[in-house]
Amino acid sequence: MNHAIVTLKKGEGRTLKAGGAWIYDNEIDTIMGSFQDGDIVIVKDFDGYPMGRGFINRHSKLTVRMMTRYADTEIDEVFIRMRVKNAWEYRKKAVDISSCRVIFGEADFLPGIVVDKFSDVLVVQSLALGIDRFKHQIVDCLKEQMAEDGIVITGVYERSDVKVRRQEGMELYKGFIGNPFDTKVGIVENGVRYIVDVENGQKTGYFLDQKYNRLAIQRFCKNARVLDCFTHTGSFALNAGYAKALSVLGLDASELAVSQARENAALNGLSDIVQFECADVFDYLPKLEQQGEKFDVVILDPPAFTKSRNSIKNATKGYREINMRGLKLVEDGGYLATCSCSHFMSYELFTKTINEAARAVHKRVRQVEYRTQSPDHPILWAADESYYLKFYIFQVCEEK
Repeated sequence: MNHAIVTLKKGEGRTLKAGGAWIYDNEIDTIMGSFQDGDIVIVKDFDGYPMGRGFINRHSKLTVRMMTRYADTEIDEVFIRMRVKNAWEYRKKAVDISSCRVIFGEADFLPGIVVDKFSDVLVVQSLALGIDRFKHQIVDCLKEQMAEDGIVITGVYERSDVKVRRQEGMELYKGFIGNPFDTKVGIVENGVRYIVDVENGQKTGYFLDQKYNRLAIQRFCKNARVLDCFTHTGSFALNAGYAKALSVLGLDASELAVSQARENAALNGLSDIVQFECADVFDYLPKLEQQGEKFDVVILDPPAFTKSRNSIKNATKGYREINMRGLKLVEDGGYLATCSCSHFMSYELFTKTINEAARAVHKRVRQVEYRTQSPDHPILWAADESYYLKFYIFQVCEEK
């Protein structure tokens, strides 16, 4: 099969040469041969040196996503099976596979696709035109790999209802792949039980990337009064309750998330200890401060305040403000867990912002530990977008 050839401009392809997977439209000099958007193309440097193969989409500024570094490797069923097998073998070593992310796009060398496993259900999110063609093949290969380990997948749901698909000229879509099933799925993580709504929950239904960070806060929560801000479906709050906290208050602006959080609390027999309020965190924290409330542990797990480089200034203000408010509510000698899930909020900028927040409210912070995302979301060096979650635990001390 003849593939079109994409040739880079001289001096371009820096991301690619550093180990990344993306080629932008302004890096391309010529495209020779016939092709349709979504097709596999061969990529060459300005001097004809072969760089590998990827799929093309001229609708997107991110025009080519690389599938392999070898220009003579066919992207066929054997290739897809090899990529899927490698991803699954890695998960078996790195994490608890009862629920985990089994494919993490570029970091698993399958750009533009994410697959999460919740118990015996898979949830697929396809974000790029080229990989969309391989979606069913990837799912079938995953089912085969898991079956070899005695894991039977009973249902697959697609959550490709994300706006970024529009940048690829694709429609937003969600629905079953194969037979319908009950989309409320029970999982157990760190000993805590949850119902995951794979049809209507955020992203794929549940945030698996914080799994071991939730576990890390458990040891600070025994006999503690805990405040969990942006609780979503209650995951940090329930880990605190499971660790025998005295009382836990979880806050979230979404009524749906709060009702699901309450269901999850009941599921674990924690409704008496773990309470939830539907509230805007930025409005609610000053009220708690005015009432003279203090907590032994405060957890801040906000949504990404920025999804682009342009809005980083406003995002920094948001992170600074929320950390100032959170710090004020921590009892002297208590603990603050704080994070950012935006890859545009770099480690350096996030660290600087927390430092500024602590100084502004005259608190001294002692770093207990710094963590990132769970290993089923591996960070591929040179693919900056794969490193997005920054998570700190601090002890907060008064200046005295």
